[in-house]
Amino acid sequence: MKKIGIINAPISSVIAHLEHSDMLTVADAGLPVPSSTQRIDLTLKPGVPGFLETLEVVLSEMFVEKAYVSEDILTKSPHIYAGIQKLLGDVPIETLPHAEFKARTGLTKAIIRTAEFTPFANVILVAGAWGFKL
Repeated sequence: MKKIGIINAPISSVIAHLEHSDMLTVADAGLPVPSSTQRIDLTLKPGVPGFLETLEVVLSEMFVEKAYVSEDILTKSPHIYAGIQKLLGDVPIETLPHAEFKARTGLTKAIIRTAEFTPFANVILVAGAWGFKL
């Protein structure tokens, strides 16, 4: 049994298998999950677990070199965007039109679906190379 870190086996496994430039999505409860993408459903009840707390735990084990969000988050859920910025620190965040963002989620290794009901509370994380800047 794991002593520390993420104890959710599917999330731990996905992160452990990410290679440089692979992508992982952390999403709200409403983001559609393409049938071709692994779904890791964490929803227990509305708001549990939340998007930002889930993102914080994922970032505790994942090197991220870049992130993508839907441009709609800037106007519809700016407090979530501010939380993403705070958690990512210096990691660059690129905004995409929402249709393009949703299409890109189909290219990610998995989508971790939280119980967040805040619109556009979604982020695609691009895996870095062991924390080194290339």
